[in-house]
Amino acid sequence: MGKVRRSSFGGMTMGGSTEVLRVAIGERSLVIAGPGDITGEETDAIVNAANSSLLGGGGVDGAIHRTGGPAILEECRRIVERIGRLPAGQAVVTCAGKLAARYVIHTVGPFWSGGQSNEPETLASCHRESIRIADELQLASIAFPAISTGAYRYPVEQAAQVAVSSAAGALEKAAHLREVRFVLFDRGTVEQYAKAARALDKPAA
Repeated sequence: MGKVRRSSFGGMTMGGSTEVLRVAIGERSLVIAGPGDITGEETDAIVNAANSSLLGGGGVDGAIHRTGGPAILEECRRIVERIGRLPAGQAVVTCAGKLAARYVIHTVGPFWSGGQSNEPETLASCHRESIRIADELQLASIAFPAISTGAYRYPVEQAAQVAVSSAAGALEKAAHLREVRFVLFDRGTVEQYAKAARALDKPAA
């Protein structure tokens, strides 16, 4: 990874969440924010922690569908008709309906089963694929939730390390994307993601 510059920051994101930490990766930024509600983010895209049916669910998934309205589900149904269920680690894009964002990128995280079923690589793929889609759409900003850390039971500390490192690596290689945000629901999750972000500029042992 290129030179990483760190700066703590106490301002607000465009969606109103408190910005806890901003990490500069070259001319790009990785931001940790929260506690906050990702559905209010005004980034070009927000990421939905979807299930493989793409038909809505609980947590972030349900909140995005409730706030964005039926247009998102209609596009998800068309995608399922075309490709079937979405495999874990993959991503697709729809409109954002009534949300402030322009697009919703839906990705399916891994269920945690002790770390022996390729969960870290699958979770990393969620972030890389979402950023790839955003970059192909020539978007400048994207916001992620804490994928797989709710009902899928991925330990937050481990998820944070995978999510932040994979997103930072993909951001560094992106042609158009300039900012990746993690907008996190509770303070404990914010702390773990901020810890992972601070570790980006520590040399490997």
